[in-house]
Amino acid sequence: MARRRMIQAINEALAEEMARDPRVILFGEDVEISIMGDTRGLHATFGPDRVRNTPICETVMTGMAVGAAAAGYRPICHMMYGNFLYTGMDAIANQAAKLRYMTGGQIKLPLVYMGVFGAGRSSAAQHSDAMHPVFMNLGGVKVVLPASPADAKGLLKSAIRDDNPVIFLQAAGRGGEAGEVPEEEYTIPLGVAEVKRPGRDVTLVAIGAMVRPALRAAEALAGEGIAVEVIDPRTLMPLDAETIVASVRRTGRLVVVDEARDTCSAASHIAAVATEAAWGALKAAPRRVTVPDVAIPYSPPLEKALLPDPERIAAAVRATLGR
Repeated sequence: MARRRMIQAINEALAEEMARDPRVILFGEDVEISIMGDTRGLHATFGPDRVRNTPICETVMTGMAVGAAAAGYRPICHMMYGNFLYTGMDAIANQAAKLRYMTGGQIKLPLVYMGVFGAGRSSAAQHSDAMHPVFMNLGGVKVVLPASPADAKGLLKSAIRDDNPVIFLQAAGRGGEAGEVPEEEYTIPLGVAEVKRPGRDVTLVAIGAMVRPALRAAEALAGEGIAVEVIDPRTLMPLDAETIVASVRRTGRLVVVDEARDTCSAASHIAAVATEAAWGALKAAPRRVTVPDVAIPYSPPLEKALLPDPERIAAAVRATLGR
C-alpha cells in the first residue's frame, strides 16, 4: 500500500489507463495545466494528440465525447465542475444515455464524464451542486461517487474500461485527503457497495463525501453503546441494493446521508428501495439526512450550515432508535 491523496490516485488511474490502452484520450477544460491537479503531467507524457484543452463550450465537449466513443476511442471528458454537466445535458441525456439502446447494441459508448461536485469549497451556487440524482434518472448512464483515494483509483479505472457512459464525480474539497492505495494493478467493479464499518443496531448508508462524517458519527455513537453499520454504495447506478437491503434486514433501521437536495435525492430512492424490500424487518421509519431545497450559498458559514455533519447524522440515528 502507498499513501496517496485523492487527486494523486485519480491522476495515477488516468495515466495507467492511457498507458495501457492507446484508445483512451482525455480532453476538457484546462486539462493541460490541470487547475484541479488530477490531470497534471498527462499532456507532457502523452502529448497533444491524446490530451487536449477544449474551448469553454460544454455542449461541444459532451457531444465530442459521444462521437469519439462511437468511433472507437475511449474518451474522458473532464468538465472541471460537475455543474457544467448541465450545460452539456443534451448530448448526455439524449445521445450518450440512449444511442446504444437505439442502435440495438450496434455501437458502444465507452466514455467517462468527470468533474468535481458538491459543496465545501465556497465555490458558490453554480459550482457546488450535488447533481448525481439527475443522472441516476437517465436510464442509460452509470454514476460513480468515490469516497476514498483507493476507491477513486479503482472505480475510475473500471469506468474507463466500461463500454457504457459513466459519470464520475469527485467530491469537492476532498482532493487533498490522503489514504492507503494498493501499489499493484487493481480495479473495483461498478455496482458493488462496501461496508465501511460493521454494526448491529442501525444501517447508515452514506454517499460520496458523506462517508467521512458518517464514520465520525458512528464512532461517537459507539461510545453510547450504539453499533452503527456504515455502507458506502460507491456507485449509485447501478446500485448495490442487495448489500443495503441485507443490512437493513439485520438491523431493522435505516438512515441515509446524501449531499443532494432533499427532493428526489439519492437518499429518497435508497430509502424507498429498502422499505419495499425489507418492510417486514423494519422497526422504525427510515430517515434521510440531506441538504434543504435551496441553492448552495457562497458564504462559508452558510454553506457549512446546510451540509450534513456528524452531529446531524448522529441525531438522526438516535431518533430512529427512539432516543
